Amino acid sequence: MEPIVKHTYSSLIKMHKTVAVAESCTGGLLSNLLTYIGGSSKYFILGIVAYSNKSKQDILKIPAGLIAKKGTVSQEVAEKMAQNVRKMAKADFGIGVTGIAGPTGGTPQKPAGTVFIAVTSENKTISKKFYFTCNRTVIRKKTALKALGLLDELIK
Repeated sequence: MEPIVKHTYSSLIKMHKTVAVAESCTGGLLSNLLTYIGGSSKYFILGIVAYSNKSKQDILKIPAGLIAKKGTVSQEVAEKMAQNVRKMAKADFGIGVTGIAGPTGGTPQKPAGTVFIAVTSENKTISKKFYFTCNRTVIRKKTALKALGLLDELIK
């Protein structure tokens, strides 16, 4: 188990805070890490894997116009995913993850390995772009771990 998983568990339990996740390219891996330790139901409220644009629009209420203008893999969409899942779950924190895990699906502007992660609370949002040059499995794992790191940054 990665140290950040235990650290996240301890921080959320200690602070009596909750989290909800909307993830795409990680395919549930982030939710899996957040629920890895027994007792995680005290802080983990909801995990949604919204892989298609349609599910992002229908379930997470991401505007089609935003996706058309900025692209599914964008900082703006990651932030909306985080904000909307937090509100939907009535959680203290929301995490939004969107990216291209590869090996296909990339473009010259957004090659495989491009990932956007956003973490939000009621009054603060942190969002960052990452670019990982490795295989699909490693990209997914690094993305999920970076998301936990950003959550830790927001908690502090």
